[in-house]
Amino acid sequence: MSERAVVTAGTGGIGLETAKGLARQGYAVTVVGRNAERGTSAIEEIAAVATGAAPRFVTADLASLGQVRALAAHLAAEGPLKVLVNNVGAMFPQRRQTVDGIESSFAVNHLSPYLLTELLLDRLQVAAPSRIVNVTSAAVKAARRTFDAVEPPGGYYGFHWYGRAKLANLAYTLHLAERLRGTGVTVFAADPGGAATSMTDGTMTSPKIVSPPLRLLWPLVRRTFTRATAGPASAAASPSVFAATDGSLEGQTGVLIGPGARPTPVFRAADDPRTIAKVLELSRRLAPLDGGHGVQHK
Repeated sequence: MSERAVVTAGTGGIGLETAKGLARQGYAVTVVGRNAERGTSAIEEIAAVATGAAPRFVTADLASLGQVRALAAHLAAEGPLKVLVNNVGAMFPQRRQTVDGIESSFAVNHLSPYLLTELLLDRLQVAAPSRIVNVTSAAVKAARRTFDAVEPPGGYYGFHWYGRAKLANLAYTLHLAERLRGTGVTVFAADPGGAATSMTDGTMTSPKIVSPPLRLLWPLVRRTFTRATAGPASAAASPSVFAATDGSLEGQTGVLIGPGARPTPVFRAADDPRTIAKVLELSRRLAPLDGGHGVQHK
C-alpha cells in the first residue's frame, strides 16, 4: 500500500510539479485546490507519472479557516500521513480580507498552513518517520518584522506583506522542528527561488506592490522572477521534493532547502526567539486549535 502525501495548492505551478515528483517516488498523492476543473487536469498529469496508488483531489479554499479545519478532518480520517507539503502561497496587489475578517496574505501564507499542520500532527506522528515541508520565499528579507498584530503599521504593499507572512511561517517552521525533535516527525522549509508562475506573471508585474523607495529598483528585482530568466516550475519544485523525500536528510530537522535542492542558511530574523514568540501568540489567537473563532485584530 502506498504511503500518503498531501500537497496544498497542488493543481498548478510549483505545487503540481511537487505532487508529480512525489508520485514518481511511489506516494499516494492528494492535492488540494479551489478549482475542481484544475483539480481534474492536475490528477491526470500526476497519474501519468505515478508509480504508486492513484492520486486524488480535494477541494478547499485555504483562505477560509473553517475550510482548513474541514480539510484537516477529511485528511485525518483517511489514516496515517507520511508527507505534508504546505505549498500554498498568494500575493495580493490590494489589501483584502478573508471570510474570517483576517488580512488575506497573512491568512493564506501563514495561518492556513499553521492550522492544517497542527490539526494533522497526530496523523503524521502515527506514520513516523514522516516529514513536513513548508514552502518559504526570499521575500522574507523584505518583511517588516513586527507581529504584535496581524497587520503591520504603514501602507499596504503586497510584496512586503507577502514576505512578512512567509517570515511568520518560517519562524513557526523552525519552532515546530524543535518542538517535534525526537518524535520521528521532521520539519523542513523549502525555498523554490525564482520561478515562472502565474503569480510572477501577474501580481508581481506592478511596482505598486513594493514601498515607494524600492519602486525604481523593482524592474531589476522582478527580472529574477520572469519567464525570460527564471527556471521552470519543475526546477523550482525540486527543493520541496528533496526536503520531503531525500535520504540524506534522515535524522535532520529545521533545515532550509534552497534553490538547487541544497541546504541553505536560514534567514536569521526567523530564528529570533522574540519573533517566534510573537508569531505563535498571534497564530494561536487568530486560529485557535479548538475551533473557536479567534480574536480578529488589525
